[in-house]
Amino acid sequence: MDLTTTYLGLRLANPLMPGASPLTKTLDGVKQLQDAGASAIVLHSLFEEQIKGEQLGSLYRMEIYADSFSEALSYFPTGRQFAFGPDEYLQFIGQIKKATSLPVIGSLNGSTPGGWIEYAKLIEQAGADALELNVYHISTDPQESGQELEQRLLDVARSVKQSIKIPLAVKLSPFFSSVPHLCCQLDAMSVDGLVLFNRFYQPDIDLELLEAVPRLNLSNSSELLLRLRWLAIISPHVQASLAVSGGVHTAADAVKSIMAGARAVQVVSCLLRHGPGYLRQILDGMSQWMEENEYSSVRLMQGNMSLVRCPDPHAFERANYMRILQGGGVPDAAL
Repeated sequence: MDLTTTYLGLRLANPLMPGASPLTKTLDGVKQLQDAGASAIVLHSLFEEQIKGEQLGSLYRMEIYADSFSEALSYFPTGRQFAFGPDEYLQFIGQIKKATSLPVIGSLNGSTPGGWIEYAKLIEQAGADALELNVYHISTDPQESGQELEQRLLDVARSVKQSIKIPLAVKLSPFFSSVPHLCCQLDAMSVDGLVLFNRFYQPDIDLELLEAVPRLNLSNSSELLLRLRWLAIISPHVQASLAVSGGVHTAADAVKSIMAGARAVQVVSCLLRHGPGYLRQILDGMSQWMEENEYSSVRLMQGNMSLVRCPDPHAFERANYMRILQGGGVPDAAL
């Protein structure tokens, strides 16, 4: 059974790659993932705030404008809030490349163009095989238009793309007004990959302390449905290789993602629940399904349930909405 795939121009042994998680923050965790069958790993993000904090900290230590930086420095998270500082992050890439045979995809997380993008070059020089750009921005300004938000993302992606030679993937949120249009714009600037989608971690409210508090909820397979729809819609229209992130917990989830158009499948929550070895269980399940359904390779099923190739493309469009509502659409268990 041929499970090989190509993502970001990288020839991978299979489509499954662990996304950023505590498992990819230690060399021992990375080795366990390799033993379980991971084809590549995506490192946790190096945040724009970390880099800015490091830069401001350097200025502070050099006693430049020492009296005027107190408020600015307090704005940024301290180094203790991050697993690695920027320099340690680069060293960790080198350690993984030396200790494993896995392709390493570095990650930058930010929301604005600026000097921090220079770290894209340093990640490349540290030995990363590709870079994932996670432009995470919450719009809170009612004066800022959707077009301005999209243009900011495009400007950041263009700057990073021009600064490196390794492949670049952009991780998107599903909350843009026209996801296909944005994907096509990124594709036109020769971005190598698109990752669908970022998971926003929504804060909760503590009624006793009257504070906003962070909440981390692991994903489940129901979250995959949103990603399947957009994979199926976008995949026929872009040259960039697509990856799915969020909601893949079973072999069936992985197969569905590939059929909708994904070339790579990022998994996180299921590994946090079941451990690194669970990756092998998903791979074995994929192989079994392919054998039972007479698919000799992953390549043969990639995209065959996309919008232009599936038997009922309207199911990905408005027709599905109307059928559910007109048919009563409420599961018996909910009654």
